[in-house]
Amino acid sequence: MLNAVWVAVIAAAFCWAVLVAAAVYVLVKLARLINQTSAAVTGLRESSDAVIERAHATLDATAGQLTRTDEITASMDQVAGNMAELTGRVTQFAPLAKLAAAQTGSRFARVSALVYGVRHAAELRAGAGSGGRPPAPHSRGTTPGTPGPRPPLRGEAGRAIESGGRR
Repeated sequence: MLNAVWVAVIAAAFCWAVLVAAAVYVLVKLARLINQTSAAVTGLRESSDAVIERAHATLDATAGQLTRTDEITASMDQVAGNMAELTGRVTQFAPLAKLAAAQTGSRFARVSALVYGVRHAAELRAGAGSGGRPPAPHSRGTTPGTPGPRPPLRGEAGRAIESGGRR
């Protein structure tokens, strides 16, 4: 029969078998976890490669935009320099332009005054030569292209003028 030593050996072997089964279970679970982790890392690596490629494309586009911005800024600096130069030149010619405008204006005024005087003298002479009285200098309708006499005012304004300003 079984004595106590055999029972202890059988109990130890059973505990040993339970421990080995538990270790095998843990190792199987650990292997599954490692496989899933490696699959997740592979997926992350592929997606991170795509993200890095997109980031590089974005950086390249940004660098291109910055290059264009630098070109535009340089062009604007050139335009600003040209405008400053043009302003300096215009400032140099401003007194000359004022003088020319004053000279032209005064000449025009003198010529127009001379023409007016000659025309007025001709009208006076034409009126005196025909035996009649000379035309009124500011009568409406005597000069070609000017409107004739104004029509009378209607309504309340006309009545006010006719009554001498009284209502």
